[in-house]
Amino acid sequence: MTSDPEEQVRLQGYGEMTLRTAVETLMLLAPRERSEAKIFRVRDGVPLAQSEIAELASNWGIAREVRSPKLVPEQHWQDVVRGMVRDAPLPSLIVAFLVGVLIARR
Repeated sequence: MTSDPEEQVRLQGYGEMTLRTAVETLMLLAPRERSEAKIFRVRDGVPLAQSEIAELASNWGIAREVRSPKLVPEQHWQDVVRGMVRDAPLPSLIVAFLVGVLIARR
């Protein structure tokens, strides 16, 4: 396991950055998004295991903030739509747009 915080890695969905920045960014994500995201080493394309990421975060003092669901602020609808659009295939986006146009015309 490498622990060089300046190593170049790619965080899935966010692009290339240093290992420390990728771990910090990953720890800020919601638990569900965090479990789905992966960090890949640029030099060989190998993904880091979740246990490696957790160990690096604890070694570097990057604490993951655990909150009760009642204390987490509700997402704005713009954030919800942005998340859906980022992961959706193009045909689904076209159908959703057309449905939105039909609803707006009523």
